[in-house]
Amino acid sequence: MTGRERILAAINHKEPDKIPVDCGSMRSSGISGMSYNKLKEYLNIKDGNTKIYDVMQQLSIPEDWYLDRFGIDAIDLSRIFSDTPEDWREWELPDNTKALLPTWLNITEENNQWVCRDDDGEMLAHMPEGVAYFSQNYWPLAGVEKTDFSDLDVYMRKNAWAYLTDPLWKESQRPDFFPLLKEKARELNQKTDRAVVMGFGGNLFENGQFLYRTDEFLVNLLIDTENMEKMLDRLLEMHLETLEKVLDSISDSVDIIMFGDDLGTQSAPMIDPQLYKKMFYPRHKKMFQMVKDRTDLKVFLHSCGSIQAFLPDLIDAGLDIINPVQTTADGMDPYELKKEFGKDLVFWGGGVDTQHLLPTGTPEEIRKDVRKNAEILMKDGGFVFSQIHNIVTGVPPENIIAMYDEVNGINY
Repeated sequence: MTGRERILAAINHKEPDKIPVDCGSMRSSGISGMSYNKLKEYLNIKDGNTKIYDVMQQLSIPEDWYLDRFGIDAIDLSRIFSDTPEDWREWELPDNTKALLPTWLNITEENNQWVCRDDDGEMLAHMPEGVAYFSQNYWPLAGVEKTDFSDLDVYMRKNAWAYLTDPLWKESQRPDFFPLLKEKARELNQKTDRAVVMGFGGNLFENGQFLYRTDEFLVNLLIDTENMEKMLDRLLEMHLETLEKVLDSISDSVDIIMFGDDLGTQSAPMIDPQLYKKMFYPRHKKMFQMVKDRTDLKVFLHSCGSIQAFLPDLIDAGLDIINPVQTTADGMDPYELKKEFGKDLVFWGGGVDTQHLLPTGTPEEIRKDVRKNAEILMKDGGFVFSQIHNIVTGVPPENIIAMYDEVNGINY
């Protein structure tokens, strides 16, 4: 089977020849630039470049050697928008290893830290000395009493997560963006036999946090519900307008479209499931239904943490694939998830604990965890292996290799 065939079999709940594997097909299944460089050094790979395509999380684009060496079956559409040398400049990561940084972002060094400023000079995010990722430090609607959201797009442009965008969305202001998207998606589809994933986003709950700051937004959902509904309606309107054009551009070239909305903490849902049902479920359903009505694409949602309580509503809304399957969070036991939701959902992730085990365990412990989780989740298809969230800075190369060697040795 090709990578694409393997992924398509799994997401259609059929057993492929082996477990399909992902790293870097979306911005929560990737590898940090520093860990990537350490791995290249360990394997004595001297060619190529470490392109930091997700600056907030300091993620690198997996190069062809990585995809081939570790049997990766899915890739991010954004990689085909990153092949112009003018888009990159030399940079040094916090561990003094070399990388390339996007030129389309205004990132400078100020007072012993890296900062990102928008065109107005507002500092949207920063990475202090000794820290391995950027953090948002400007919330455009924090403390603002607002009842009219017709100009929400202006505030969205000052959201650090939206501004620090990937190579694909950097082109979104071009008048010919959607014809370009169609052309590039077809080009990548024809060049690769791996499944192609497009990160759309469509965040609702998270964008409320990015606009207001998490604490203020959570309070507003309870005490200023009417205006938060107005904001979410305007946000949904913006998402649907873009989504319609995206779907028309990619439907014959892309296999999976990814949405994002982190709904869980380590120990519990982030909001009451009834509040989700009232405020977010109907809006998720409208986006997911647009995908179903217009294409044959599978709907993929990234949502961290303890989210078991939301899964019935998400399935009803049209969700096909859930990631990262944070089995270390409360209520996220892989056996129970597979038993209760395995017929309706594809589990994309859950392969190994990245928070504790992958950085500090032994290769043998990694292999054991990989096999345990895989043997639970792979039955009857419906499973794509990825570590739980990104491979963070500090993961030993030996553990990365052990992870992939183990999963690639498991056959149906």
